[in-house]
Amino acid sequence: MLLMLIELTQSIKMEYENKYQHVPAAKYECLLFDVDDTLYPLSSGLSKACTKNIEEFMIQKLGIEGNKVTEINRVLYKNYGTSMAGLRAVGYNFDHDDYHSFVHGRLPYENLKPDPVMRSLLLSLPIRKVIFSNGDKVHVAKVLRKLGLEDCFERVISFETLNPTNGSSTSDGEDSLKLRGLSSEILDATNCPCQSALPETPIICKPFENAFEQAFNIANINPQKTLFFDDSVRNIQTGKQIGLHTVLVGTSQRTNGADYALESIHNIREALPELWEADNKKSEGVRYSGEVAIQTSVMA
Repeated sequence: MLLMLIELTQSIKMEYENKYQHVPAAKYECLLFDVDDTLYPLSSGLSKACTKNIEEFMIQKLGIEGNKVTEINRVLYKNYGTSMAGLRAVGYNFDHDDYHSFVHGRLPYENLKPDPVMRSLLLSLPIRKVIFSNGDKVHVAKVLRKLGLEDCFERVISFETLNPTNGSSTSDGEDSLKLRGLSSEILDATNCPCQSALPETPIICKPFENAFEQAFNIANINPQKTLFFDDSVRNIQTGKQIGLHTVLVGTSQRTNGADYALESIHNIREALPELWEADNKKSEGVRYSGEVAIQTSVMA
């Protein structure tokens, strides 16, 4: 009798397990967002104004010849991800806070308006959201506040998060002066396919892998479970190389390293409806095994 009862219990258990299945784990646990030209469009004019301010800083504060700043700035940005990182690499020493105040402090933030559509999208997403920006904390806070998104993210990883020590305001040393004297040769080298001669920058920032690795550690992020949004092709490519799922923002054309491409961040729901499906699956709890869950991924 006892044996029959045990067999009956096991049979009921097996039937239950065959009849029901647990909801599979979510594909994404975190959404990682850049800020500039990602959460707002390039047409805002902030990027253009930022470039102008950087070039004025180079002339007024660093004494670089006016007829050379545009090309120098372009080459440094191309190779180091930010103009500041490039300037520090080729030997210019300056206070980071002064630089950010000069470059970002005069931006036309009034061009940014509250974005209730984006706010609604972010708040409806059932996944943790983190900011990952090369911008300084004051700039990032201003942008988020102007867009009405300041309470939509779990945490912000900014320039100061990865570079807690401010730049020196002391005079340049002999090595720094020597390096600056070779700036023209260094800039020439950046246009060559082989960039092994490029000096390293003391700045930790995208698109370098150490910046991503530090961000993952600080925010407890698993890159294999994270979707990364950025307008920079190089940032996207690095992100992909180290395991992130990637979304290039600002164009509908996918490039190497981009899993998705969005003309606007507002297209996120049409391109990635599965981000919201995760919430629906949670509310369902368990499903009958006879039901087929169909997941549709739209490539924007």
